[in-house]
Amino acid sequence: MHPDWNAAWRQQTLPTLADASWDLIVIGGGISGAGILREAARRGWRCLLLEQRDFAWGTSSRSSKMVHGGLRYIAKGQWRLTRDSVRERQRLLDEAPGLVEPMSFLMPHYRGGFPGPRVLGGLLSVYDALAGRRSHRFHDAQQLRFLAPGVKETRLLGGTCFVDALTDDARLVMRVLSEARADGAVVLNGVRVEHLLREDGRVCGVQVEDCEAGGSLQLRCGVLAVATGAWAERLRLPGAPRQLRPLRGSHLLLPGWRLPVAQAFTFLHARDHRPVFVFPWEGATVVGTTDLDHRENLDQSASISAEELDYLLAACTQQFPGAEVTASDVLSTWSGVRPVVGSAAAAQQGKPSNETREHVLWQEPGCVTLAGGKLTTFRPQAIEVLKACADMLGRNFEDDGAPVFAAVPSLTIPGLSPQQWRRLAGRHGRDLPRLAQLIAGLGHETVGNTDTLWAELAFACEAEMVLHLDDLLLRRTRLGLLLARGGEEHFAAIRQLCQPRLGWDDARWQQELQRYRALWQRHHGLPDATP
Repeated sequence: MHPDWNAAWRQQTLPTLADASWDLIVIGGGISGAGILREAARRGWRCLLLEQRDFAWGTSSRSSKMVHGGLRYIAKGQWRLTRDSVRERQRLLDEAPGLVEPMSFLMPHYRGGFPGPRVLGGLLSVYDALAGRRSHRFHDAQQLRFLAPGVKETRLLGGTCFVDALTDDARLVMRVLSEARADGAVVLNGVRVEHLLREDGRVCGVQVEDCEAGGSLQLRCGVLAVATGAWAERLRLPGAPRQLRPLRGSHLLLPGWRLPVAQAFTFLHARDHRPVFVFPWEGATVVGTTDLDHRENLDQSASISAEELDYLLAACTQQFPGAEVTASDVLSTWSGVRPVVGSAAAAQQGKPSNETREHVLWQEPGCVTLAGGKLTTFRPQAIEVLKACADMLGRNFEDDGAPVFAAVPSLTIPGLSPQQWRRLAGRHGRDLPRLAQLIAGLGHETVGNTDTLWAELAFACEAEMVLHLDDLLLRRTRLGLLLARGGEEHFAAIRQLCQPRLGWDDARWQQELQRYRALWQRHHGLPDATP
């Protein structure tokens, strides 16, 4: 694994790709593509991943941050999906502490409301059985007032607690990619696949464009895996039926002090009886999510609408009436597009939330496309894709159950608390020694009131393929979401630290800053209709 995985390395490597004979090319740098690459590289396949924008640019940095079994899937009879999800959730909790962390979820119950304690308790008993451990408990109204101060008390019966998990989704992608690179995979962003190459009715490679410097290359491979999420239909054979139903989920991020919660709350929205969540994340409070058909251009970042903002603020008022949260309290927003495989039944009902979250594989000779799927189950999805790829290559392939993540190197970083060490180990894994060297030189000061160290910014610039400022502030770190106005008051300090490490001159820095400000305002600020 090359230590300086950055723009200079990319510039040197890109022209050499056409000279290689790849067993597998993966298209798509979200969690699905990263998972496929990681499992292939671990088995010694000569493999390459191409992402047209940035790693986790799409859905995989804009999810609800939950690694969960999908309790509501039990009620829909999706047993296999729930079983796989709870097993993979536990695997990730065991393998990646500090990156995937357990979180207590609480659902309040109200007289005359649904689901009641018995119904939810029954569902959770099944959930616990699939997970192999009991993790739910009912608290009466008096207990709940101590556990959840500020929750709506009118007609309150009590609440049921259960355990799921949260993550930083973009950092999860980066850690999986790091594992793949350590096993020999080549990973590039800013490379767009223009079209597939076919010979004798079989996919044999891709023609790609360098989105940064221009120019095209033809790359050949034994088999191609397409894991482009909501964009999965773009590379299919002409005339193939349209099956994806892009669904938008939007979120609000509030300062932790403005709506302080010690655990996640889940409840049904009064307007449409959809489950919504309020939960602590990175020292702030997330409110989400919506579930709407996304009819805008997929090549543009999704943005929250005024109607969605109103919907999520109404959820805050419904469950925490005393907090009186308004739009002016919002730190930032994000919207992601779920790559859901549509069904005729759900389309007739007109309810996006009724769509299954199961994935499917589309195959043609030399190419396997993954459509749909969930963050939590990226590993079994990857195994299924690679079994299909192996069949096309005439190879044997079995799920050996090996860990996704290598053990984190054992070292001491002076000046860090155990909680800080755990967080950094989870997010950076095998890269921790390199980060520790930067901490030794730059210190362990954090950026503003976040948990992010200035040294993490430096590390990202040197060794995490940052091509643009939004890569750094929205995905390698989450400072653009966690700091007011996208981090405006820290731009001078960020420039001093990062500009030389990125090799940008003053004109390039100003260009990137202008681009980032416009992007943040449009896609992470409040919608234009908000007063």
